[in-house]
Amino acid sequence: MSTENIVSIKIKPEDLQKAQEAAKTLSKILEPYLIALKPLERQQYPKMSDKTEPFVRNALEYMKTAPQFAPPYLNVEEMEIDLNAVVQLLPILQVLDQLYHNLDDTILLSGSEAYSAARGYYNSVKQAVKMNIPGAKPIYEALKKRFEGQGKVKGEKE
Repeated sequence: MSTENIVSIKIKPEDLQKAQEAAKTLSKILEPYLIALKPLERQQYPKMSDKTEPFVRNALEYMKTAPQFAPPYLNVEEMEIDLNAVVQLLPILQVLDQLYHNLDDTILLSGSEAYSAARGYYNSVKQAVKMNIPGAKPIYEALKKRFEGQGKVKGEKE
């Protein structure tokens, strides 16, 4: 178990409040424009990637300059609206995606460090119980509930 403390963050309450308000504001602003799909629904649609976007742009331009080749069921105006939505929303998604991954990594690391410290304390209390040190048993009984039904953890001796 590593005892190195990689992350030590104390967020000012006012900064945390500002960030939460900004996230709520962004969500509220974009809510009328966003759609939520179920995982199975996401699978059924073809995806436009970085390589596909130039193809779509070119096709749209050709549809405007050579409309005689467009099938009657295609709505060029709606296609342009859809492409513009991608162009408008993608920069926001890219910023939020980076923010999401940084938040996720920070939470993972902070949680890992806190959990490792708690496990170290738990193991120390467990040793104290084995040595019949007064006051250790109630703490051990309260903390061991986390591991009930799991069997022994790697490297853990009963």
